[in-house]
Amino acid sequence: MEYRSAFPMLACDDLERSLAFYRDALGFEEDFRFEDEGKAVFVSLKLSDGTAIGLGGVPEGLAGIHGLPQRPIAGRFFELCVYCDDVDTAIEELRSLGHPVLVEPADMPWDERMGYVADPDGHPVMVVSSA
Repeated sequence: MEYRSAFPMLACDDLERSLAFYRDALGFEEDFRFEDEGKAVFVSLKLSDGTAIGLGGVPEGLAGIHGLPQRPIAGRFFELCVYCDDVDTAIEELRSLGHPVLVEPADMPWDERMGYVADPDGHPVMVVSSA
């Protein structure tokens, strides 16, 4: 068995607010949208290199297809890493859009510069560039 790719999916408290972060602030482009009664309930997004994520709005009390509850989320078990050209500029742009900065940009010993912001649901997003 060979696995070819992975597609992380995030459960979102407010899908439109999360779309604004990933699409408008980080530059992901909408690739697919599933609606229920005219309202988006799942959206997949891609970056120019093909990296993709899925965002799903999950109402309180709704179990996933797997039967496990998806709310409430206790702790944050997901972290996304996004590469960019300039971490300092990216973090400042995200801060100016109102996204909480968790870690200010810093040089890492593995020759990258990174910082962290939180997405609207509190998931940590690592923003990275070459040092």
